Amino acid sequence: MSNTVNPGLDGVIAAETALSHVDGDAGVLVINGAHIEALAGQRSFESVCAGLWSLDQVSFGVARVKAFELLRPVDLTDGMDALRASIAQLADTSDAVLVTAAVGVAAATWARRRAGLPVIPPDPNLSHARDMLLMVRGEDLPVLAEGLDAYLVAVIDHGMNASTFTARVIASTGSDLVSAVVGAIGALKGPLHGGAPGPVLDMLDAVGRAENAEAWLEAELTAGRRLMGMGHRIYRVRDPRAAVLEAAIERLEQKGVVTRHLKLARAVEHSATRVLARKYPNRSLQANVEFYTAVLLDTLGLPSALFSPLFATGRVGGWCAHVDEQRRTGRLVRPGSTYTGPMPTAPN
Repeated sequence: MSNTVNPGLDGVIAAETALSHVDGDAGVLVINGAHIEALAGQRSFESVCAGLWSLDQVSFGVARVKAFELLRPVDLTDGMDALRASIAQLADTSDAVLVTAAVGVAAATWARRRAGLPVIPPDPNLSHARDMLLMVRGEDLPVLAEGLDAYLVAVIDHGMNASTFTARVIASTGSDLVSAVVGAIGALKGPLHGGAPGPVLDMLDAVGRAENAEAWLEAELTAGRRLMGMGHRIYRVRDPRAAVLEAAIERLEQKGVVTRHLKLARAVEHSATRVLARKYPNRSLQANVEFYTAVLLDTLGLPSALFSPLFATGRVGGWCAHVDEQRRTGRLVRPGSTYTGPMPTAPN
């Protein structure tokens, strides 16, 4: 065993996977053999889940109804806390369809109750994205559902990220799918992983106008604050998911949907890229998935408190696939460590 320590496991290959590939230098994301640009906005969430799970087709309608009947409402202030507690109610199951449906139902139900509105039961005849919008907003919005569907696909899987690795570690012990997903939700809750798309909207509102962007961003950096939605642990170029989400917003605009922030967001992104390049000339800090996630989900009329649970609603499709792959091809995850504490005194 090597004694080399890799903090954060940087550069450590922990598994072989056929599910997704991330090339951070080239800005490439491949999901199950297809570029993300060929999936998000082109194929449905159900279709991409079916591919990841090696199924001919997937429908979540009946499973959403079952999940709605199984899950008791959880009235916690934080959406990710509520989601974690909700999914923990499920019995030990290997049914990826039910677990994925349950995450969406729990997120939508929590949002309605948080807003003080009556809960809306799922409609088994609608697509997952369309029913999610109906359950949250109380109206059937098929055009907007296209945008949500693109988002769910865009975030469905992303290499060996922290929540996916958590799910695989739990699965490697022989534990059940529900435990793996609950653990993954806990990992995704962390701000260094799940991020905070909501503050991107706060940033755009604070900037206000494109001509204010550069000065405002410079002031933020001078004050030692981060520019939200900029930079990524893996990507050294623009996050390809930012591009597909930007394109999804464009498609909505072409269909007559009004968006508050797209024009301003583009101006702020360009200014932020320049400002960061001047301050950190040896680093490449460009727009990540959070940047246009915020703009898209705001365009869909969804509350910012729901943004992180919606991330889990898409990513759970990938988690389920990784749990299955880990069980079939992996082994118990048990890395070593380097002891730095005191050693006991040798006996006389």
